[in-house]
Amino acid sequence: MKSEIIITTAESEIVTTRILNFPQELVFKAWSDPDHLKNWWGPKGFTNTFNKFDFCEGGKWEFIMHGPEVGNYANECEFIKIDRPNLIAWKRYSKPLFQILATFETVAENETKVVFKMLFETIEECQKLKPYVVDKNEENFDRLEVELSKMKP
Repeated sequence: MKSEIIITTAESEIVTTRILNFPQELVFKAWSDPDHLKNWWGPKGFTNTFNKFDFCEGGKWEFIMHGPEVGNYANECEFIKIDRPNLIAWKRYSKPLFQILATFETVAENETKVVFKMLFETIEECQKLKPYVVDKNEENFDRLEVELSKMKP
């Protein structure tokens, strides 16, 4: 998978968008500070163990997602673009292979629009995961809102 953000079509990406009632800087912090990110990353019931979190372009993010009943899922990623507080992009070295592009935009005072895109190199890879991840991404955002409510601006 390439180190630059790949160009996709609507058929080869999964997009989740949400307006959060929190300032952009705080939302960005929830995504970029491992002490906060580990608390909300993943679907409902999942927990995380972060082994490495080097938040810089070219930096590695290695972690294990622990499923609520069974399963430990190793993830290895590399940050490929960071534009504080507007954008974070990374690519996965663990399967399934895809890139993440998360953008943050202030839409009003204490309101931030987050667009979370999963970018796939092929339509087939995207369509295989789409039935499973759309609802899970919403659960992830629900958990993000809980974490943001606990954070101090």
